[in-house]
Amino acid sequence: MDLQWDDLRIFLAVADAGSLSAAARRLKASQPTLSRRIAEMEYSLGEPLFVRKNQGITLTKAGARLLPAAQGMAQWATEATRALDAKNSPVSGRVRITAAPSFAFDFLAPMAEKLKRGHPQITLEVLASTERLNLSRGEADIALRRYPSDDPDLVTVDEVVVPIGAYASRDYARRLPAKYDLRDLDWISWAGALEMVSPNPEFAARIPNFRPAFASDDYSVQVAACQAGVGAMILLKTSHRLKRPGELVELELVLPTSLRAELTIICHKRMADLPKVRTVLDLLRQEFADLRKRQGAQKLRMATPIIPKKARK
Repeated sequence: MDLQWDDLRIFLAVADAGSLSAAARRLKASQPTLSRRIAEMEYSLGEPLFVRKNQGITLTKAGARLLPAAQGMAQWATEATRALDAKNSPVSGRVRITAAPSFAFDFLAPMAEKLKRGHPQITLEVLASTERLNLSRGEADIALRRYPSDDPDLVTVDEVVVPIGAYASRDYARRLPAKYDLRDLDWISWAGALEMVSPNPEFAARIPNFRPAFASDDYSVQVAACQAGVGAMILLKTSHRLKRPGELVELELVLPTSLRAELTIICHKRMADLPKVRTVLDLLRQEFADLRKRQGAQKLRMATPIIPKKARK
C-alpha cells in the first residue's frame, strides 16, 4: 500500500505520546478519529502497529520497523517547511552525534565552538556513551565510531587515525624517574561494566597483574583525576589538548601499537543530505582534514635531517 504522510504523522504522534488520548490532544483531533485512522492503516498493512494496554499502547514489531522511515519523513517534512517559509534563513535545528566519551570530550566539545560561531542556529547534542546507538532507528543523526559499518543503509563519510599519547599533570611528571616504562606509571582507566574498554585490555596484556591506580566509569572524572596528579592516562592529541600545554604534559613513552584511536564518521543515507546534518558533517570532515595535515607536517619534520650549523654553507 502507499502510505500517506497524514497517516504517518498520526502514527508518529501515537508512538511518541504513548496513548491515543495524548496524541489526540497534540494533533487537536478526536480520539475516535485517531483510533479509526490507525485501524485503517493496520487493515491496509495486514498487521497491527500497536499493542493496546490499559496504561497506553506500545509498538509491535511491524510498528518498530515502520518507525525509522516515518521519523525520516518527518525530518524531511520539517526541512521542506523551513525552506518554503524562509529561503534565506540560516540552517537551524538539533543535530545529535553519538561518540565514545574520549572523542566527545576531546574532539566534539571543542569543535562545538566552531559550529556555534559559524552556525549559531544549530544545536549540537552529543550523546557520549560506549553503547552503540542505532542510526537506522533514529537514535542519533551521526556516529563517530572506531570502524566503518557494513550496514548498506549507513554511509561512511570519512576516516582518520587520531594520534594519542600518555599524559599526566606537571607535578606527577616531575616525580617520575629519569627512565620509565608502562609498568612504572600509575594508570587511570575504566571501571565497572567498562573495565574491558581500551586501554584496559592493552595494559593488562603488557603489565603483569595490572591494576589501575584510579578507575571510573566516567571519562570526565578520569581526566579530573589526571589533572589532580593521581596518575597518567591515554588521551587524544587533538588541537584542543595541544593548545593547553600548561594543564597536562605528554610523557616520553612508547605506547603499544595496538593502542590506535581510529575514528570514522557514519551517517544514515536518509539523514546525510539534510542541511543541518550536512553542515555538521562538513565541519567534521574539515576537522579530519586538519588532523591529517598536522600528522603529515609532523612526519615531514621527523624525516628531515638536522644539519649542524658548522656544516651549513
